[in-house]
Amino acid sequence: MNTRALKTAVVAWALVLTPVAVRAADVTVLISNAFTSALDELAPRFEKMSGHKLRISYGSTGPLKSRIEKGGAFDLTLIGDAALDDLIKQGKLSAPTRAVIARAGLGVAIRKGAPKPDLATTDAFKRALIAAKSIAYNERGLSGIYLKGLFQRLEIAEILKAKTKDAAGGETVAKGDAQMGITQISEILSEAGAELAGSLPAEIQSYSVFVAAVSSGTSQADAAAALIKFLALPDSVSVMKTKGLESVPASR
Repeated sequence: MNTRALKTAVVAWALVLTPVAVRAADVTVLISNAFTSALDELAPRFEKMSGHKLRISYGSTGPLKSRIEKGGAFDLTLIGDAALDDLIKQGKLSAPTRAVIARAGLGVAIRKGAPKPDLATTDAFKRALIAAKSIAYNERGLSGIYLKGLFQRLEIAEILKAKTKDAAGGETVAKGDAQMGITQISEILSEAGAELAGSLPAEIQSYSVFVAAVSSGTSQADAAAALIKFLALPDSVSVMKTKGLESVPASR
């Protein structure tokens, strides 16, 4: 075992072997779709290190927030920051456990192997949308809310209306049901049949910041908090980066 791996193992086991966290627990977590591919890799590592079992439900931030508000049982959630902060205000989440995990920028998905459109500038992005035969994005997700306003600002909302599908951008493109999809880059990278054509130009890029917190009503608070600590480990951060999830600048 090299030095870096040894240090990581020591930190991980220090995380696990605390007096309260040593007992294995089933942890129900509600997590944004943006983390699907990252958790596919990280969840088994956490379970092996901690002995806890993760019960993960994925979804868009809006529906997951509604599920929590309706009283759905869970131990931890990882969703968009504004929605999570509102749940803290409602008393649904424990404020001291709030932790910023990562952010995701928007990208354009195309079918794997298809020609990549020019996305170098805002004008090029605009032309690519107008030229596309069909476009998919989740109108109810964090990205969809931003995109609706963006299309209005670019004065192409009416042009795109007839060829836009309210569906997951990466998944819909991967299935061949849309020529172009727009969604968080992390979601595009998780679709085997799709590929990232590029990110949105810097001047119109939008980042979704994802934050985790423990349920205020959970009986598995220590196990849930252990997952938050695990996601902050250098190796976990490195995995998330390869999946399109960036660290949030400290100024945030």
